[in-house]
Amino acid sequence: MRTRQATRNLPLRGAARSLMLALFLALQAALSFAEAAPLEARDFKMAGDATRMRVVLNFDGEPNPQWLLLRAPHRLVLDLPETKFLLHPDELKAAGLVKDVRYGHLQEGKSRLILTSKGPFTVERLDVLKNEDGPGYRLVVDLIAASDRQFEEALAVQSQTTGATVATPKSDRLGKAPAAADAARPFTIVIDPGHGGIDGGAKGSSGTEEKTITLAFALELKAKLASTGKYDVHMTRQKDEFLRLDDRVRIARQHEADLFISIHADTIRLKGIRGATVYTVSDKASDEEAEALAIRENLSDQLAGMEIEGEKQEVADILVDLIRRETHSFSIRFARSLIGELSNSVGLINNPHRFAGFKVLKAPDVPSVLVELGYMSNPKDEAQLRDPDWRGKAATSISNAIAAFAAARSVGG
Repeated sequence: MRTRQATRNLPLRGAARSLMLALFLALQAALSFAEAAPLEARDFKMAGDATRMRVVLNFDGEPNPQWLLLRAPHRLVLDLPETKFLLHPDELKAAGLVKDVRYGHLQEGKSRLILTSKGPFTVERLDVLKNEDGPGYRLVVDLIAASDRQFEEALAVQSQTTGATVATPKSDRLGKAPAAADAARPFTIVIDPGHGGIDGGAKGSSGTEEKTITLAFALELKAKLASTGKYDVHMTRQKDEFLRLDDRVRIARQHEADLFISIHADTIRLKGIRGATVYTVSDKASDEEAEALAIRENLSDQLAGMEIEGEKQEVADILVDLIRRETHSFSIRFARSLIGELSNSVGLINNPHRFAGFKVLKAPDVPSVLVELGYMSNPKDEAQLRDPDWRGKAATSISNAIAAFAAARSVGG
């Protein structure tokens, strides 16, 4: 009986085994397909300016990227699992520090995203975060304009760094607070001739444009400083070209400037007012005239039709606040020294040290001043600004103030 029943059940057992095997193979195929299915990336966003940028990209699964830096040009390369990029061309337009975005298939199972910057930078943060308000993950990258030296240091230490989900320690952010000048390199100065290109700035009664005066003076000042052999001197522009305000700050930071001097020449309705003024940055203006000037200068980007709304990065970080305070202290110290030197050679207005919220002076770690050489609206000031001898005297005074400031910084003062 048993033998016959067992014989009768053999086909059923074989069918069951075949069914189980088919189910197993189907499950394996499904798992393999799931593993091989590419991630989907969408909603690419960039916010910030030429000194600091945040890049965000959303994924339907965890991307677990690996990243590396490349030079010539300066790039951040992000290697990702196989990814289907569902991005709109408008999302990839150059903005702030990032001048180009590329992506594509790299090899079997891998894709690549490349961010090309306007110059050297450091990666302040690279995190993969789970979305709190829905499915998926987002890749968050913070880039900060830096010097070639800082970029080369980062190149030297990079080794298969993964994005993971560990934020960069706050103590590593924004580099170092202003300190005594490094004995291994010369004191570095960045001179910023105001305006340029489509933005002519103020215009004198005889038709002289501010952008022409500022460039001529900046070139003379650079030559005078370079002739001493003591300084490393750079300019934000050396020809008639337009530069965004944040690009001017970026250039100062990428040169690791010890001092940033922005050169201007203003106009005012009261034709009798004349003389030089030195401005430092402050959230609260010293007077209505200083506030009005800051508003005019800060509108430079809009005048050229190139205003880009960036992410307002309000910084509550104590370390950043300390850096800003120390930098501001150095800026004020240099401004006072500069006023003392200018008073011996050129005329100054009443209360020559003023302050307001100038965007171009807002590098958190570079002591900065804005020098108004005079008023183009005053015929005598305009004539002086066009006079090479007068410009030479003013350049000598600024050079003397820089020498005193650099000497004090070299001994930690």
